[in-house]
Amino acid sequence: MALKEVALGGIYFSPLLVYALIGLLLAAVLRFALHRLCGTSRLWYEAWLDTSLFVLCTAGVAWWGALASGGA
Repeated sequence: MALKEVALGGIYFSPLLVYALIGLLLAAVLRFALHRLCGTSRLWYEAWLDTSLFVLCTAGVAWWGALASGGA
């Protein structure tokens, strides 16, 4: 299973925190690309877009982490 704690300086962090940070970075890159491609006038609700991109990217990173560790 991919959900193992990450030890950093003797402090254990949840793997979901690591996945969320990677998802946040990925969502920021996608948001920047979307704004460059279609501008802000075509995106209706930017807050909903940002939230949904973050959730989808975090879920995708967590799924990829589970697949990479041999889980289903």
